[in-house]
Amino acid sequence: MINKPERNKLRKKRHQRIRNKISGTAECPRLSVFRSNTNTYAQLIDDVAGVTLVSASSQDEKGTKTEQAQAVGKAIAVKATEKGIKEVVFDRGGYAYHGRVKALAEAARENGLEF
Repeated sequence: MINKPERNKLRKKRHQRIRNKISGTAECPRLSVFRSNTNTYAQLIDDVAGVTLVSASSQDEKGTKTEQAQAVGKAIAVKATEKGIKEVVFDRGGYAYHGRVKALAEAARENGLEF
């Protein structure tokens, strides 16, 4: 079993490898996901201008972590459609597409985001 500092170092390495391949623009921003031990965060980022367009987090949500991630996915999709954003590039942040990350992505898709 890999200890926690080593695991996070490997995740950051994977995330950097992913980030070298994808980038967000104003028309098609990057949907970035971050998972902490207690919360899930999502941002729509325009990498060209270096600006966060929309953000959402699970800090005020109730329920299991997966349910909180679904609420974050729904919230980010609703905020994005209010700003006229339909299409995004998904950045899973080096995490496996499973559990909270998958729940967030599927909820965002169900509520109008395309990626």
